[in-house]
Amino acid sequence: MDLAAPYERYDRVAEASAALVITSYSSSFGLASRLLADSIRTDVRNIYALVRVADEIVDAPRPDQDGRARRVALDELETETHDALDRGSSTNLVVHAFVRTARRTGIDTSLTRPFFASMRTDIDRTDHDDASLATYIYGSAEVVGLMCLRAFLAAEPDRDTRYDELAVGARHLGAAFQKVNFLRDFGVDCGDLGRRYLTGLDPKNPSEAAWVRWLDDIDKDLAAAAETIPRLPRGSRIAVCTAHDLFAELSTRLRATPAAHAADNRVRVPTPVKARIAAAAAWRRGCPRTLPSEGTPA
Repeated sequence: MDLAAPYERYDRVAEASAALVITSYSSSFGLASRLLADSIRTDVRNIYALVRVADEIVDAPRPDQDGRARRVALDELETETHDALDRGSSTNLVVHAFVRTARRTGIDTSLTRPFFASMRTDIDRTDHDDASLATYIYGSAEVVGLMCLRAFLAAEPDRDTRYDELAVGARHLGAAFQKVNFLRDFGVDCGDLGRRYLTGLDPKNPSEAAWVRWLDDIDKDLAAAAETIPRLPRGSRIAVCTAHDLFAELSTRLRATPAAHAADNRVRVPTPVKARIAAAAAWRRGCPRTLPSEGTPA
């Protein structure tokens, strides 16, 4: 006999919906999330699902959606998210799953508001300078790393103290992921979406020197994150190490690819290599791989 409260079925459906989002949209994060402890895996999937839905509003509009319609949809999602944080539930399955995680782990509007602000920037702004890019990366990626850190530490008795100790590393890892994706997608971003994130990189004639500078910056972020990962709880360490090493591999492959070629050909890590990276991270018990020195071909 099922003694669960009736509303718990809805909770399970909401979390199953969030799990479907990550498996449908991200092979790399999907792989890494499978290495998390069960309870943490659910929370990370719930976080990813909300982030992904917001990103789809911005980057994959319906044929009849102009910028104003996308802004309205994003505003509605933000309002629903923040209202649900207050009341504890939502009729939107993805929002409901996220809110269950947020309220349990300590995620609040200090993280969600910068995220939605950065998503809104993608509708309103097409070109960035150094200052606006730093703000954008914080809201679009670093706060997502901080949300996940909240999930990793949820069961720790001193979770707020540990969060403060590990937050810098989580921000560096989020920033590295975002910058790698900027380099992988800069041809599409500039061509199809009309956006220029990376200062110093002209999509029509990309500078190899600027390309290397961005890769050096990414490797600094990855190195800073690598110092934090071994201090994470055991249930998240191998998964985060795997994600770190997957993006380190992408950085290595991007460094070996001329900028002009990368603009037209998205650099990827083959599935067998991903599996080897995950196995190596498990063998090293969550200690990230050592990165090549800056400017040194791998």
